Amino acid sequence: MPFNPIKQDVKKGKLRFVHNCFPHHGYIWNYGAFPQTWEDPNHKDADTNANGDNDPLDICEIGHSVAHTGQVKQVKVLGCLALLDEGETDWKVIAIDVTDPLASELHDIEDVEKKMPGFLKATEEWFRIYKIPDGKPENKFAFNGEAKNKAYTLKVIKGAHDAWKALIQGKVPNKTDKIDIATVNTQVADSPYKVAADGDAAKAIPAHEHKADAPIDSIVDKWHFVATL
Repeated sequence: MPFNPIKQDVKKGKLRFVHNCFPHHGYIWNYGAFPQTWEDPNHKDADTNANGDNDPLDICEIGHSVAHTGQVKQVKVLGCLALLDEGETDWKVIAIDVTDPLASELHDIEDVEKKMPGFLKATEEWFRIYKIPDGKPENKFAFNGEAKNKAYTLKVIKGAHDAWKALIQGKVPNKTDKIDIATVNTQVADSPYKVAADGDAAKAIPAHEHKADAPIDSIVDKWHFVATL
């Protein structure tokens, strides 16, 4: 979709929500993404031996406050997990809001286990089982599910940012069998896809229209009890 708006995910015509896999109710962190990052599906990571998933880097913000949709947070990076989601590298960055009461005590991934014992294990389990209710197998992880430290994660972030820069600067084919991303923008000065904010492309964006909330399927309240080997 042009300009990549933030919106509720829709699957098969219905609002998409994650399943409640006991004992986890919904998401167990603030789940978001790093802007200006891209996991290149044409690039095979040397450590995970799997290509990128064609998305921005995902982030699990582990602070106390529940974020609202579209909220922008400044975070302190702590580490990451290398999820292999249906054979694709899907990094999950662990970070904390810089204004969170615990932020001054968390500096690297080992601090998370010290201050929040069991939380990294719960995060690994959440990502491992969350697609099982859809009839899919358990997700796998690189590094045997071990969380990588801050220094490693910063390299992952830089790599994803460099990939995004190559894409937005027109150095990566915009349309291939693996890539279908709206690169039109109004802000990136050296991008061949930049358009004027008051130009025809921007004006084509529909005006704001308030609509009634779409119905939420009652299945979002269902608990799934998942047995794993």
